[in-house]
Amino acid sequence: MNKPFQRKDTDSNTQVGRDFEGLTQAFFLTQGLHLTPGISIEIGISGRKPHKFDLGDHGGKILIECKSHTWTEGGNVPSAKITTWDQAMFYFHAAPSGFRKVLFVLRDFNQKRHETLGQYYVRTKWHLIPEDVEIWEFDEAKNTAARIK
Repeated sequence: MNKPFQRKDTDSNTQVGRDFEGLTQAFFLTQGLHLTPGISIEIGISGRKPHKFDLGDHGGKILIECKSHTWTEGGNVPSAKITTWDQAMFYFHAAPSGFRKVLFVLRDFNQKRHETLGQYYVRTKWHLIPEDVEIWEFDEAKNTAARIK
């Protein structure tokens, strides 16, 4: 079956996302954080409604959204995917204060642009990123992560 928006060499983008959430959870466990998948928290601007974040901890007051997106095969910006990063910023903005808020993304370097997708996002979408949001990149090959914002 032709799946033009399917990541190459994968069966399911949904499974790729779930696997990345597992890697994220394992990374933060090495940092001493025990995170729960699908943590629900009340968010809102003019009222409150439950929203599920990918990972989090009520007691430790942390919310994490995971994004394992990559540049397109041709090295272009995956604009539809970047829109979901923007959406995550809105959810973080609408989340209660006092929580540590983390966008955890896959490190994907673009040789043509000389930057990672995360760096591109911070450089071009800085005006949408709430001040209290941290952005981390996970290097899957090295099993390490670094904060880029």
